[in-house]
Amino acid sequence: MHHTREELTEALRQVESTIAKLEKVVIALAESARAQRTLAVRRLAAFRIAAELIRLELEEDRQ
Repeated sequence: MHHTREELTEALRQVESTIAKLEKVVIALAESARAQRTLAVRRLAAFRIAAELIRLELEEDRQ
């Protein structure tokens, strides 16, 4: 599936925004809220992977 550069750029902006929010959530969650913290940490990892894949796609599009 091919996306335009504009679509990828907007998607990256949204993913990076979500990463910033999740980082705050992870910091705010106490160790007593283990399940929620674990879920947030896993989501954060997934969003970081998504951001990296989008960046790679944008780089390939440049070449």
